[in-house]
Amino acid sequence: MPLNVLIVDDEPVARKILREELELLDDVEIAGEAADGCEALERIAALSPDVVFLDLQMPELGGLEVARRMPRGGRLPVIVVVTAFDQFAIQALDAGAVDYLLKPVSQERLSEAVARARRLVGHPADVADQLARVQETVLEPTAPRLRKIVGRDGSEYVLLNASEIFAFQAEGDLVWILTAKKRYLASQPLRAIQERLKDTHFRRVHRGALVNVDHVRKMSTLTSQRWLLTLGNGAEFIVSKRMAHSVRELLSW
Repeated sequence: MPLNVLIVDDEPVARKILREELELLDDVEIAGEAADGCEALERIAALSPDVVFLDLQMPELGGLEVARRMPRGGRLPVIVVVTAFDQFAIQALDAGAVDYLLKPVSQERLSEAVARARRLVGHPADVADQLARVQETVLEPTAPRLRKIVGRDGSEYVLLNASEIFAFQAEGDLVWILTAKKRYLASQPLRAIQERLKDTHFRRVHRGALVNVDHVRKMSTLTSQRWLLTLGNGAEFIVSKRMAHSVRELLSW
């Protein structure tokens, strides 16, 4: 099947050049173009492209903001960032494992990006994880990093803000993501999630649970070294003796 591509760039000449280069590649079909971030979001929703070549620097709504406003659920596109930014931006993109093209785009590098995108298409969990990393990318040294977690809801993959997650709960080989009114299946094991959320308000309370401190509503003493945590959504977790130090940190937060 041909790879359906959306080109997003506020410069008409840049869109024309990228279109002409893409048309030279086999099994690539241009689904459409967008001249700004708002139009890009409309086209993504309407066209459901496989791949979006997304200009990083656009007035009002830049490329990263477009990625962060991507609609939840549904079919998510592979993102390839196109940029003429400075070296710091390139380092930020590298750190987030985001595929990117430097302007002016070479045919060889474009072919590599298309091949990589083609490998991702058809693997929605991998596409969702890649989009989550794009959304986490920070271009300003002092800006806080936005943590994103991929959750599965049936056949759909949803990108969740870490702040809206109450807890992660392991059940055998499965890990559930608990939010205010719903739960999703996580795409990673609990240990990997804990590593991704280090230096945040999440704390491990026992082997099978990672809790968001901001959503703890009540702490009840069971024994001198065991506590019962109640979250804002009503979920309850017993803190193991081994993890009791986490509760002491909660009490002094």
